[in-house]
Amino acid sequence: MAIEIEIREADDVDTPAVEAVVEAAFGEQGTAVNDVMARLRGVDDMAVELVAESDGEVVGTVALSRAWLDARERLVDVLVLSPLAVAPDHQRAGIGGRLLAEVPAAAEELGAPLVFLEGAPGYYGRHGWSAASAHDLERPSRRIPEPACQVLLLSGHEPWMTGRLVYPDVWWRLDLVGLRDPDLAEIEEALGSA
Repeated sequence: MAIEIEIREADDVDTPAVEAVVEAAFGEQGTAVNDVMARLRGVDDMAVELVAESDGEVVGTVALSRAWLDARERLVDVLVLSPLAVAPDHQRAGIGGRLLAEVPAAAEELGAPLVFLEGAPGYYGRHGWSAASAHDLERPSRRIPEPACQVLLLSGHEPWMTGRLVYPDVWWRLDLVGLRDPDLAEIEEALGSA
């Protein structure tokens, strides 16, 4: 049975519910993800947060924060999608896909030419994302497996917009860019054997 879902922009009163969804969805890393989100909100680097609501309960969230593309011509304001989270008891019901479907319009409204993310290429590829490297766009760290640095090109994208993605300082301070060993080694090994 399909559940009714409303996607809307989050407001301050939604923060505790968003944090609960992130904690449940990300397990051990939930606290760190919530820390980065709180810091992004605190320095106005959080561009927009959307929530999926069912019967008045927040069951999913997606956030877009500000970042830059270090293009040859100049720095370009871009967005980074993180996190995408759905409460475990509501996963595999299409809520993540519904949230992703709202990202292009939200990003276009903010005037972004590109949206980046770190994520599973198979999942995000089904939703219109592609490897950043296919568009001459570079990952911000070698700790992000190249196929996992994904991008969504929007109407404001121009051919000269190539270069390296630059995350805001908070991602680096909390060491949330890419993966560390042994997880990174396992993924690189799996990619090598694929």
